[in-house]
Amino acid sequence: MVIYALSTLILLGLAGLSARRFADHRADCRTVESLVRHQPRDPARFDPAMVDHLPEPARRYFRYTIAPETPLYTVATFSMEGKFGMGDRDLPKYLAMSARQTLAAPVGFIWSMNARRDWMRLSGSDTGRWTRFWLMGLLPVARMGGTPDHARSAFGRYVAEAVFWTPAALLPGPNMHWELVDVNVARVTVRHNGLSQAVDVTVAEDGQPIQVRFDRWSNANPEKEYRWQPFGGYLSEFREVEGFRLPMHVEAGNHFGTERYFPFFVVDVTEISFPNA
Repeated sequence: MVIYALSTLILLGLAGLSARRFADHRADCRTVESLVRHQPRDPARFDPAMVDHLPEPARRYFRYTIAPETPLYTVATFSMEGKFGMGDRDLPKYLAMSARQTLAAPVGFIWSMNARRDWMRLSGSDTGRWTRFWLMGLLPVARMGGTPDHARSAFGRYVAEAVFWTPAALLPGPNMHWELVDVNVARVTVRHNGLSQAVDVTVAEDGQPIQVRFDRWSNANPEKEYRWQPFGGYLSEFREVEGFRLPMHVEAGNHFGTERYFPFFVVDVTEISFPNA
């Protein structure tokens, strides 16, 4: 009887975890569908005159990343492969990683990831509302979100990613402000639903964005306290995709520009597209 009761409890526990995992998957799918609906149905086309009034490095940036007459899609879906660090600069603890992301700045994003090292498997998703990861597809090891701190931190991430993966989302508008930092650096400040994030983009002579840097609201520190910390990364291996020039290789991490910089996110984009609404 004892063995039977224990077996029943284990089976019920596994069934409950499976149901929870399935619910997470359904939530991921609904989030993707919701984000894609923000894609313009009949987008305007890029005219370089749209950015004539911007600071010179910002003009260079847009004229490099968007070809004339390109439909101004602001939502992208892409796949990536690379490595994800679970440690720090001294002990990176990299996991081999593949992921799928839908980016719809300034509204939101979802990043669904599978990672592995030896026998260990980690999977889950990250959005502006939650972080949910599972060990071996069965045990929940991180479930957080639904707080102002989480939303502010996530907003910094996907605004910065829009700089290099969806530049049309950052064209001049009521909640997009560009300003000059120096001869090769422009700063864009994005505001949405009470959140604000400034990102500095460094461009080459031809306008290619080569680096992004911003202060991110983060608790990636020994005290695990949320505070503003430097974050950023490097962009390379650009390729033309439907009229946009986008980086296919990105590395980024916390404490960018300091001796503590740790590129925990190192990826190569394997596919990118601009889905129809």
